[in-house]
Amino acid sequence: MSVDLDAIACYYRIHALPGAPPEPARFAILRRCLPRFAELFARHGVRATFFVVGADLEDDAEGRAALAALARAGHELASHTHTHPYDFIRLGAGAIAEEIDRAHAAIAACAGTPPVGFRAPGYDISAEAIEALQARGYRYDSSVFPSVAYYGAKAVVMGAMRVTGRESGSVLGNPRALFAPRAPYRPAAGSPYRAGGNGILELPIAVTGGVRLPVIGTSLILAPAWLRRRMVAAALREPLFNLELHGIDLCDAAAEDIPAALVARQPDLRRSLTDKLAAFDETLSFARAAGARFATLAEAATAVGPSP
Repeated sequence: MSVDLDAIACYYRIHALPGAPPEPARFAILRRCLPRFAELFARHGVRATFFVVGADLEDDAEGRAALAALARAGHELASHTHTHPYDFIRLGAGAIAEEIDRAHAAIAACAGTPPVGFRAPGYDISAEAIEALQARGYRYDSSVFPSVAYYGAKAVVMGAMRVTGRESGSVLGNPRALFAPRAPYRPAAGSPYRAGGNGILELPIAVTGGVRLPVIGTSLILAPAWLRRRMVAAALREPLFNLELHGIDLCDAAAEDIPAALVARQPDLRRSLTDKLAAFDETLSFARAAGARFATLAEAATAVGPSP
């Protein structure tokens, strides 16, 4: 289980909305959604991985305290860069290193232990970024999302925005990711999407077999119940079901005063918090009944074993 703690401002950039989110929407993810995830995981006896944006720890003392408490309770805090730049891998070696290092320091100070895992913004990783992480002793990366359906939908939305004169702040990643292994692997030198290396471990985000449907929080929320159960059952057939959620998945748009312009562009924000919690409760209960063992991604990386 992992949760990407992208702030509401990230979604403003994705949808090319002007300005900045108003309060309380600005701090909604760490102050309002994070405690809901803590309660959800406590109900199911889950220790999860939270991918933290380093700069958010500097801006929000209340959110920083909540994350520190989760770390003390046994959850993992991992790195999601310092400022969540969607063009992370295009920044150049120096800026990539700075994003990693600044986030590393902020998260280590919050958690009391340095992060060992990383997830790139927008699921877009490169051999250069993998080398930087490996040089700093990171044990795993979890950025590869080999879903054809997700990639295609993202391309259509970004293309439609461009036609209407709006440029998304997001970036369409390397299509080679669609052919990456679904199971954990160690990237080959020079290629983050091909197995064959002996360094850092890649833990791909869950997709179904065959057509590689995305099995993430958004799809579990939006899919009808029968399809959600089939996707979860397919993911559970794999040795590792790397279920990725986002902080916004447990956002109550009305209670957090999320602007209507964003709600109109994010279908998941139009679902009630009750319905979203029910979908996640059902998923976790189903997984446990099927014999799944819950783990942080750091624990999963250990279970995979040392490099060859």
